[in-house]
Amino acid sequence: MSSDFESYEQDFAVLTADITGRIGKVPKLLGDEKKQMVANVEKQLEEARELLEQMELEVREIPPQSRGMYSSRMRSYKQEMGKLEADFKRSRIAYSDEVRNELLGDDGNSSENQRAHLLDNTERLERSSRRLEAGYQIAVETGVLRRACAGVLPDTPSESGKGNNCFSGVPCVPSSDRCVFCNHIY
Repeated sequence: MSSDFESYEQDFAVLTADITGRIGKVPKLLGDEKKQMVANVEKQLEEARELLEQMELEVREIPPQSRGMYSSRMRSYKQEMGKLEADFKRSRIAYSDEVRNELLGDDGNSSENQRAHLLDNTERLERSSRRLEAGYQIAVETGVLRRACAGVLPDTPSESGKGNNCFSGVPCVPSSDRCVFCNHIY
């Protein structure tokens, strides 16, 4: 019985090696060639599953005292099969770098160029944001000072005599978006 199992093992090894080679080619193909290769790999994966089933049946017929070694081999073959199926799934949707570059018109360094361009734009945006923030601060300050220039001073005591009207005669001269006070002391 172990000779049948070993024969299945050899067939499985040859088949999985062929599947691995074909899976590597799938991303590089386009159109009908890719469809044909995918169909071939799917058939081979089905054959490999059938071989695993045959091997499992053989293991069940082996006496229990010898079954442990074959059971551990079966677990590793099943893991290998799972890996092949996952690789195949990825290869069906993956594109090789050449195909991707051809489809997208990339020159290979585009991601580095895009990154540098993005960093430049980010810095420019930060500088503009700082300028806008400074402009806003100036506008806020100017608005408050202009109200003061117009004589609108809250909390001015009425008993102060001349101090009451001290800002009413003071000219407010705009200079670079700011009010400059010329204070006269009496």
